[in-house]
Amino acid sequence: MAEQGFRKWIITITVIMASLLELIDTTIVNVALPDIMGNLGATLEDAGWLVTGYAVANVIVLPMSGWLGDRFGRKNYFLASILIFTAASYLCGQATSLTELILYRLLQGLAGGGLLSTAQAILMETWPREEIGMATALFGLGAVVGPTLGPTIGGYIVDNTNWRYIFYVNIPVGAVAAFLVSMFVRESPMFAKGKPIDWWGILLLAIGVGSLQVVLEKGETEDWFQTPYIAFLTVTTVLAGIGFLWRELSTDHPVVDFRILKNRSFAIGTITSFALGFALYGSVFIFPVFCQNLLHFTALQTGLILLPGGLATIIMMPFVGAMLKRGVPAQYMATGGFILFFVFCWLLSNSTLESGTGDFFWPLIIRGIGMAILFVPLTTLAVSSLQGKQIGQGTGLNNMMRQLGGSFGVAILTTLIHVKSGEVRNALLSNTNSFNPAYVQRKEGMIQMLMGKGYNLLDAQQASDRMMEGNIIRQTMLVTYDHMYMLIGFFVLAAIPVIYLQKFKKKPVIITDAH
Repeated sequence: MAEQGFRKWIITITVIMASLLELIDTTIVNVALPDIMGNLGATLEDAGWLVTGYAVANVIVLPMSGWLGDRFGRKNYFLASILIFTAASYLCGQATSLTELILYRLLQGLAGGGLLSTAQAILMETWPREEIGMATALFGLGAVVGPTLGPTIGGYIVDNTNWRYIFYVNIPVGAVAAFLVSMFVRESPMFAKGKPIDWWGILLLAIGVGSLQVVLEKGETEDWFQTPYIAFLTVTTVLAGIGFLWRELSTDHPVVDFRILKNRSFAIGTITSFALGFALYGSVFIFPVFCQNLLHFTALQTGLILLPGGLATIIMMPFVGAMLKRGVPAQYMATGGFILFFVFCWLLSNSTLESGTGDFFWPLIIRGIGMAILFVPLTTLAVSSLQGKQIGQGTGLNNMMRQLGGSFGVAILTTLIHVKSGEVRNALLSNTNSFNPAYVQRKEGMIQMLMGKGYNLLDAQQASDRMMEGNIIRQTMLVTYDHMYMLIGFFVLAAIPVIYLQKFKKKPVIITDAH
């Protein structure tokens, strides 16, 4: 039953606060990895499991969250997830070894998977059906802004305190959220209470989705199928995935009810959510790497550059919700969002080695507005037609698809960066020889400049070679990253036709009194 007045708004604030806990923690740890490595004596490869472990645990629980809410009660499950997440955050801050920290991050990820989808389901039940667009807009504040703000918050904490405080900061927020949930959120029907537990489904889901996430997170660094355990996990993903689909479609009490995919809007919505995740997490991955590796910005500087775009998203979300409420077709708004995102990608694809913070301000504002116009309509189209126990199942699957879209996006982009950089480097090297007058003139100019600073001829020649190699590396990275921006841009353009496969929402008939 929909809530009214103060209770509606306090529940809304509470679930946004809880979902932000989970979403910020998906990216906040990334900027702290060097400090954690130094403090705990770990290698970058080992420390990377702090990110991978959290993502794996998270994506396993996401599709199950609807069933868990139906079995234990949505309020009980949500409250337990907040408490476990908060406790795990404290344990992460107290960890004395990398093994401990990875285990506590796994626990954090398991609890976090229950926060996001359950928060969205509670929000959908709290707001009236005719205001579902506004509810989705408010939920989107956390879903879109969280991953963007994570590096900014993490960079500030690491630069000014200790890496442990990136976990401790969750404790007061979690405590307040838990108190508000216990006081104001009403319990929902327990549709799955007392029914048989689909243990085989849970096992196959954990194996299949967990293996897939590890492959996507570690594939590039492990040289993909050249590494035995990546090849093994790929085969495991396929076999467990097939087994899971068969099990869920043949049992009377599935842990993930794929029958809701018969709802055309929801089925197509999962595809567009995948595209949204690809664009959101892919751009959040590419931009910081570009700024820090090529332009030598610090983590905090990069986070602060991203901040205005996040604020643009926050400002736009309520307006988008209001436009949906007034009957503006979600398909048209999502199309505008995809086009704005393409414009952002096109602008950044023209970056140079002289690009600075001022060059990124407006492109990131455009991205922020585009993400607001994208997230709310796409999510509304996907879940607005769900009813009853479908809400929990649908939000879980939809959020899982967005997360997997992000994982696929990062994995694909990482691989393409490696491949493209090799191609670009070979092309540049083919022009760096004595038969190219421009190269010869540039190198001779360097040698003369170095000799003017006191170098002898031999040292000047060796130094000029190193300088030219440095220029080649920077130009290679620049061209490669510019191509990646355009790849994301063309990907989002290709997703536009898909949204028109969803039914247009009929405008409500407004009855007025005749006087």
